[in-house]
Amino acid sequence: MKLPRKVLQTEGDVNISERRQEWQAGHISEEAFRLLDEDAELYVHQSMSTPCLNVVEKSYGIYIEDIDGRAYMDFHGNSAHQVGYGNEYVIQAVKKQLDLLPFSPRRYTNRAAIDLAKKLTSLAPGSLNKVLFAPGGTSALSMALKLVRKATGKFKTISMWDSFHGASLDAISVGGDADFRNGMGPLLPGTIHVPPYNSYRSEFGGSNTAFSTLDYIEYILERENEVGAIILEPVRCTDVQIPPRSYHQRLRSICDQYDVKLIYDEIPTGLGRTGKMFTFEHYGVEPDIVLLGKGLGGGVFPMAAMLAREDLDIAQDISLGHFTHEKSSLGCAAGLACIEYIEEQELLLHTVQMENFMKNRLNSMAEKYPLIGDIRGVGLLYGVELVKNQETKEKATAEAEEIMYECMTNGLSFKVSQGNVLTLAPPLIITEAELEQAMQVLEAAISKVVTT
Repeated sequence: MKLPRKVLQTEGDVNISERRQEWQAGHISEEAFRLLDEDAELYVHQSMSTPCLNVVEKSYGIYIEDIDGRAYMDFHGNSAHQVGYGNEYVIQAVKKQLDLLPFSPRRYTNRAAIDLAKKLTSLAPGSLNKVLFAPGGTSALSMALKLVRKATGKFKTISMWDSFHGASLDAISVGGDADFRNGMGPLLPGTIHVPPYNSYRSEFGGSNTAFSTLDYIEYILERENEVGAIILEPVRCTDVQIPPRSYHQRLRSICDQYDVKLIYDEIPTGLGRTGKMFTFEHYGVEPDIVLLGKGLGGGVFPMAAMLAREDLDIAQDISLGHFTHEKSSLGCAAGLACIEYIEEQELLLHTVQMENFMKNRLNSMAEKYPLIGDIRGVGLLYGVELVKNQETKEKATAEAEEIMYECMTNGLSFKVSQGNVLTLAPPLIITEAELEQAMQVLEAAISKVVTT
């Protein structure tokens, strides 16, 4: 008998749910609906985007504010709001650059581009001292894939199922998120996928240990000599998966043994999100290439970067990027100001302090509510996994959506990942008082759903 195909729910915050429509009906004005209808008429509809949830009028600090004047603590921010919205230090740097050099043609360099490159390479450990900039993280990924092919002569990659590395065709090819891949037909050849850390379950023949996927990777590389790179997030941002130090150290060893380049995608997690400037610093390893983006633009300007080892500077005869806004004077000014603000305000130390506070509050909730199956976090990135049963770990997807909209009603916005993980990523500037307020909103929502 043929079993029905199981549809994986990789994103919980979708724009086609009945619960979303119910929330909108009870919480936004006629004017907001008018603008949403106008937006929906103009834009191509796509999952998780158009039609939109609401209309934002302002953003400041840790808040976004809709056109009806309701403020929401933003624990999502598309991972671009490390230094908060409307950061005055970043804004002033961009304004100054706007008056001096609003655009830099790509056959020229400029002081802002040099200064940002110098700052990034001075911060990066080891030999990650070569840079290319791009107008977005997806473009940075594309440059990395091309550089690996040029450097190794090998075109295949190993990446993780459920991963997200961007929305372009090459990015969804190495990515593993069903919401972006399904129905797209032939993708980039040579993309090999393995289960992500901590998901190689017994039904796949694994033992559900930290090293099951690594065993599989090594099995592949013993038989496949055309793999040029392994690409992954050192800490997966969406549902917050945090491998142990030994996982990444063995992964680095495997790459060295089989002459495979290691690419870390830190586009959503770099620049302080985990309490260190680079996420991989937690693991005592050095990648061959690291990708940055999102927060690099200071929540103001789209900006991304590829940092590579010096020995990978071997592509002078081709163009890896050559984007119109490759050395954007405005983007580089924003990026440099963002990093300077993180340093001057000691936000890495502050993030670690807030991590401890957030961890204690979430763990206390987990002790009260069996609905919480797991708490995972580092820095100011936490995942609260909701389950119907502690033993079976069946996903509590309806409860996750209900909690999200209840929190929205009370001024807290965040993302739901994998259908049942509340992903909490506040700006690094958040105060303890603001974080406590958010935790109170979250706990009240969980309590209400549990008792309903």
